[in-house]
Amino acid sequence: MIAIKPLHSWQEFLEASQRPPSIDFGSGRNGRSSWAGATFEEAQRLGRDGWHVDLPDTDVRVGELRERAGLTRAVSALEPTWDVTGSEVDVGVYLSGVPECMVDAVPRSTSVRGRVVTFLVPATYASTTPHHYITNRGLALAALCSAIIAVGHSVEIWSGYAADLPGEGRFSAVARVIAAGEPLDIGRLCFATAHPAMLRRLWFAVLDAEDRDFALSLVLENYGAPPYSCKATDLPPGVTDPYVFPYLDDLESQWRTLDTALEWSHETFEALGLLRTH
Repeated sequence: MIAIKPLHSWQEFLEASQRPPSIDFGSGRNGRSSWAGATFEEAQRLGRDGWHVDLPDTDVRVGELRERAGLTRAVSALEPTWDVTGSEVDVGVYLSGVPECMVDAVPRSTSVRGRVVTFLVPATYASTTPHHYITNRGLALAALCSAIIAVGHSVEIWSGYAADLPGEGRFSAVARVIAAGEPLDIGRLCFATAHPAMLRRLWFAVLDAEDRDFALSLVLENYGAPPYSCKATDLPPGVTDPYVFPYLDDLESQWRTLDTALEWSHETFEALGLLRTH
């Protein structure tokens, strides 16, 4: 197995994609723009400034994505409140001499807070994968992350490259898109997870600048073969319990429309246990 040194920040990833290539015919700079979704220069700009999708192709904003996915639903739980009157006495508070020693359970809108939710999202997929599959999955992830943060959690997003290289075995690389506790840059997240040029320009450009023999073998093998599955062990030590997305398969129906991708987003959000649903 070949593991490329992890790129620990988005800036580090962008700088790696700007390194001079070790080969002259890599797809990062030379691939067809209609297939890549952008020129190399446009991809660099989007990586720097973000893909700020007020979403001309879908006519929705990220906030609306959350609503359409059902991710803004309020939930209730009973929380204790202390006062001079109430249904029962808090003995510890009473013995300490605090007048507000009576406690009641009051329903409040709440969520299970404080988790760091780590996602590892494979950037690799078959060359035949259409742009709208990539975009729908990425926008669903953006809605999911936005909702997770809105209810008080933190997210960490890693982009991964994994494939099989005949004669060499599996190879992998990872780059951190959003660090835990960092403000959520939706434009960056949308580009990194929803734009085909993330893979077909910037990740390829990163690989084109690796050791020449390795980069040459990659290009000759079309940048690797399936399976494109990332693994939790691809991440650096200390990153624990990530949710590892399956790699994007153009045969999976949930990515065909934005609505089906958002339905998946909703189900995933609930499955992660981030909200109390009852």
